Amino acid sequence: MENTETQSWLDFAFGCKYIDKDDFLLLKKQSEEVGIILKYMMSNPKKFS
Repeated sequence: MENTETQSWLDFAFGCKYIDKDDFLLLKKQSEEVGIILKYMMSNPKKFS
């Protein structure tokens, strides 16, 4: 859920021109990668405990 909030703030920052398009795309991609990793970890908790 927090990752979705992060993406919303990235959209906001880009919309307000606080960050440029290149930074926005990079940060959005990194946020999506974090989401994939977190989903995997939640689906496989025994591997991480």
